[in-house]
Amino acid sequence: MWATKHTLQALLPWLLLFVHQAAAASGGCECTTATDGADKQGATKLKLVAIASILTAGAAGVLVPVLGRSMAALRPDGDIFFAVKAFAAGVILATGMVHILPAAFDGLTSPCIHKGGGDRNGFPFAGLVAMSAAMATMVIDSLAAGYYRRSHFSKARPLDNIDIPEHAGDEEGRANHPHVHAHGHSHGDAIVVSSPEEAAIADTIRHRVVSQVLELGILVHSVIIGVSLGASVRPSTIKPLVGALSFHQFFEGIGLGGCIVQANFKVRATIIMATFFSLTAPVGIVLGIAISSSYNVHSSTAFIIEGVFNSASAGILIYMSLVDLLATDFNNPKLQTNTKLQLMTYLALFLGAGMMSMLAIWA
Repeated sequence: MWATKHTLQALLPWLLLFVHQAAAASGGCECTTATDGADKQGATKLKLVAIASILTAGAAGVLVPVLGRSMAALRPDGDIFFAVKAFAAGVILATGMVHILPAAFDGLTSPCIHKGGGDRNGFPFAGLVAMSAAMATMVIDSLAAGYYRRSHFSKARPLDNIDIPEHAGDEEGRANHPHVHAHGHSHGDAIVVSSPEEAAIADTIRHRVVSQVLELGILVHSVIIGVSLGASVRPSTIKPLVGALSFHQFFEGIGLGGCIVQANFKVRATIIMATFFSLTAPVGIVLGIAISSSYNVHSSTAFIIEGVFNSASAGILIYMSLVDLLATDFNNPKLQTNTKLQLMTYLALFLGAGMMSMLAIWA
């Protein structure tokens, strides 16, 4: 959990800066500030309902795969789990492509930033930030996996918070990968991983890195949508968001929970990661309520900071869903040699992406 703790410590000041700057810049732009339909008392009641609903939905989503791993049908090496992971990957991909990235483009091309009607034909900064975040995720993914492999195999040091799978079906998965080569440098020599136990550890390392980077991208997005909902004073705007964001957090929770299960974290680490995910959106709503009196969603600073954070979050989630989740499973020999499992997995992928995309109608 070292990487998660230090990453969150580094990220927290930037999220707080977002809240502070957005509140401080409430008068920075003369875009529309109409208060038609505003009802702070009614909005506050809906926000409290939203906190309870989103908290429950997020916790339930992340716990479905975590608790389900005790069931034979939902074991990480089972066919059904392949479909669950494909569904979750579709949800995460749609979150980045359909929900977050368009919002980032809207924010960074807003007339509040480019006074005088907006520069709609200007440079696509949202795409640049998303691309940079995706490439940075790839670099972090590679460096973190390489570091964990070298520290474990070259020094024979056990990794904290990792349990080696001991399910009956593991032999089948290991047979497909009898030799794993982790290339590093220890006194000039390459590290070769050959035993089944070391192969299992190497695979667990990859899932561990994937789950932590994925959670980072989801946490950033969850705080932003929480702040935006908490700062709203229109019940007509909040009502449809309560249900939509509850489903949104539930599906994202399933995706993250599936990655946590594959990473084989111990109970304490699993609880920490699940708790962080469950609390981020409700905490964002609370922050939004706290600054609602001075927060102006139409200020130039709010648009810029939200746009940059949304772009980075979209880049992270798109990369993780396509590269670390879908590509890995779809190239698995177990999936490629089983037509029935392939069809089930494809259907789950399209279903997850489709359902999450439909939620964009309301949120």
